[in-house]
Amino acid sequence: MERKMEENTVSDVDVGREAGGEDALVGNVNKLMVSPPGYSGTPRKGHLVFDACFESGNLGRVDYISEFEFDLFIRPDTCNPRFRVWFNFTVENVRETQRVIFNVVNFSKTKSLYRDGMSPVVKSTSRPKWQRLPAKNVYYYRCPDHRRNYVMSFAFCFDREDDVYQFAYCYPYTYSRLQHYLASLERRNLPYLQREQLGLSVQQRRLDLLTITNSDHMSAEREKKLVFLTARVHPGESPASFICQGVIDFLVSHHPVAQILRDHVIFKIVPMLNPDGVYLGNYRCSLMGFDLNRHWQDPSPWAHPTLHAVKQLIVQMNQDPRVSLEFYIDVHAHSTMLNGFMYGNVFEDEERVQRQAVFPRLLCQNAPDFSFSNTSFNRDVVKAGTGRRFLGGLLDDTSYCYTLEVSFYSYMTAGSTAPVPYTEETYMKLGRNVARTFLDYYKLNNFVKDNRPTPIQSSGVMSQTGNGVGRDTADREKEKSESFGH
Repeated sequence: MERKMEENTVSDVDVGREAGGEDALVGNVNKLMVSPPGYSGTPRKGHLVFDACFESGNLGRVDYISEFEFDLFIRPDTCNPRFRVWFNFTVENVRETQRVIFNVVNFSKTKSLYRDGMSPVVKSTSRPKWQRLPAKNVYYYRCPDHRRNYVMSFAFCFDREDDVYQFAYCYPYTYSRLQHYLASLERRNLPYLQREQLGLSVQQRRLDLLTITNSDHMSAEREKKLVFLTARVHPGESPASFICQGVIDFLVSHHPVAQILRDHVIFKIVPMLNPDGVYLGNYRCSLMGFDLNRHWQDPSPWAHPTLHAVKQLIVQMNQDPRVSLEFYIDVHAHSTMLNGFMYGNVFEDEERVQRQAVFPRLLCQNAPDFSFSNTSFNRDVVKAGTGRRFLGGLLDDTSYCYTLEVSFYSYMTAGSTAPVPYTEETYMKLGRNVARTFLDYYKLNNFVKDNRPTPIQSSGVMSQTGNGVGRDTADREKEKSESFGH
């Protein structure tokens, strides 16, 4: 295909500037109208308008190739040009039945789940629920036109002229969404939930800490078991937030297993370790370009304030004789592997090695999408500054530190041959299953009535609608009409 690159093909609706060179990648495109070369008349339907100037947005540049094809450039993480993976942008002023190919041309990673059938997600004004694009419309290849960089191209047909369409690397979970969620939890005035501000980010966003436990059942003389969980140290790994919300939803629910866990365990949860990076639409770094998950050994109170605050709290709790800090779990998403799985640490003591494998083995029994075979224990030098490695060396030998990873794309269940793409709901379900596994780990099953825990529901926050089985045909038809390309 011939690719014509001409000057002045892109104009900014707001300020009329050009968006050609690499310097345009410093910021996001802002209501950028892309019209054919040499066109200077009134903008027409079908002259696409791109925008990424919104929370967690990322699109640095658009090049017009033809009426049907556009090259898209990811804006690198702020202050760190090495990372270009996350994208999240809108397109409007479309023409009905307009077919386009979008080429995302400057990924910083070569390996990607796009090779294995992953596809971007899309929603629009009239269909506000995120959906994955059909895998058959997505191509990932090494492109001779872009210095043999890897390019992800996807074909799309716009079908409603008045809709604004939004495309993203994976289901976004913004800082504002978390704040709304935590505020709604607070309004419920649950006696076993406490929310506090542990600190502020560089840009003065909240670092939230949740404590979930039934303090009435905690006797002063008995040592308290404590589980500490963090998420979103890498801002583009949005599935981590859905897992984290799944854990929280379950722990604050009326489910009998959750009630027993609150009676016996203290859960401390930091749902968003890198709120600035999330807000800015970065993939891996903070506002100042730091990969925070390499700075646990010596975080700076001014350059890495959120990490510094969390580390201080963990060190302080570890020194408290009334508390037994038994678990640290840091939640991430993985861009090249399937399923949920864990990373753990390497120990000389064989008994400790065996004990560390207990939790992931139990989780494997509770979560069909969790893979014990993908779980590994390592002491990779590159990972020395991570939370798992640093705290694994700091805490005593009764504590276990894990990284919980989940695929950006899909999972394979035992005996299946086809991958099942993750949804927001199935990410949350994995979170609920993580929480549920502590019942087995602490051998609390005998506290459940008749020793038969109620099964975990698969939709909602322990929703009233059951597990969605037996929906009638009308529901399925409605979903079909709300999807793209029908």
